[in-house]
This record gives sequence, C-alpha cells and structure tokens, in this order.
Amino acid sequence: MSGPRIAQALGMAVSTVGVVLRRLGLGKLANLDPKPEVIRYERAAPGEMIHLDIKKLGRFDKAGHRATGDRQAGRSYRAGWDFLHVCVDDASRLAYTEILPSERKEDTTAFLERALAWLARHGIAVERVMTDNGSAYRSELFRQALAHAQARHVRTRPYTPRTNGKAERFIQTSLREWAYAKPYASSAERTQAIGPWTDAYNLTRPHAGIKGLTPWQRVNNLLGNDT
Repeated sequence: MSGPRIAQALGMAVSTVGVVLRRLGLGKLANLDPKPEVIRYERAAPGEMIHLDIKKLGRFDKAGHRATGDRQAGRSYRAGWDFLHVCVDDASRLAYTEILPSERKEDTTAFLERALAWLARHGIAVERVMTDNGSAYRSELFRQALAHAQARHVRTRPYTPRTNGKAERFIQTSLREWAYAKPYASSAERTQAIGPWTDAYNLTRPHAGIKGLTPWQRVNNLLGNDT
C-alpha cells in the first residue's frame, strides 16, 4: 500500500505516515521489492572470458573543481571527451586499458584487436568476449574481428550491467585510484597516467577477489608459470 492509502485506512495525516515510513526505510515502494540475487562466478582459466567496457570522461585544459575546490573556476568549456576502453580477464582480473577519442565501432574494434594481441603475447588465448549492447559492440566490424579471433561474443542482458560486473568494478577502481586520485593540470596529463596506473594494478596491487594476489600472480599461478 502507498503512504496515502495507509493514512486513509488508519485515519491519520499523510505527512505523519510519511515520516514513519521514511524512518523505517520504507519511504519508497521500490524499497519493498526484493533485491535481485547477486550471482557470482569466476572462470577457471585466463582467456576463458574477458570483459570489455567504456567510460566517458570529460576533457579539460585547466584544473577543475576536483582539484581547486571551486566549482566556478577552472572550467573547460567544449573541450570534448576522452573514452577509457577497458579489458579485464575474468579469471585473473588482468587489465588492459587505452584512452581513445571515441566509442565508435572503429576505435572499439581496434581496441579489441590490440587487447587480444596483448593478451596473446602473455600466453592468454581468448575464448569469449563479454560486452554490453552498445552499438559499437553490435556492429558488423566488431563481429568480424571476433570471428577472425575465433572468440564467442557474450552480451549482457539489457538493463543489467551487473552481469558485466568485473569491468564495472575495474572502472570504478580506476576512477577512484587514477582519474580522481590527484589533481591533474589537464586531461592530457591524466591520459599519460593511465598506463603506469594500469601496470601497478596488474603488478603490485593485491586484489581481494583473488585472495590477495596481484593479477599477474594469478595469471602465473593459473598458467603454471614460474615467474
């Protein structure tokens, strides 16, 4: 029942019922809906599945309010956008990143090809690629690249980004520890920092989801490498 219906049934003021419902955490009908079950999974070997995603970031040519604390100063009007493309291996959390000028099919497909080549150089052959349903990922160009790599395309269900959760979590970590971790003088300086940060993420940052190992340690353990 809604707040007004409860108030009518009890002969109470709607505002009084509203106060009580908010105090109980029931101020919205949506709060009564059961939470969707969190389905956790992890592939057994590197390359069985990789996750791709894209994050749009505003360009700037002067420090913004996150650095200065002043929302009126340091704005960069019409500076455009940078697009953080990420690839995360499901089993090891090993990550590959690039900052590209767009999220169009040409840039997105080229990123896929470079990510696959980078993983292959480290002994990882990709079997499945999970993405959301963005237009670039649904393009014929992207499909052809997957076919050439003999990789299966797995798409998330519409409106359920949590099914691509490892990429989503990686993006949130990168925003917290790279994009917004320090004041950058410009987006170009921020772009220069993504490579070293990703290297540190792979090589030195312990990951709780893989028992405190770094992604590289996890790769070596799963592939049976000594290094």
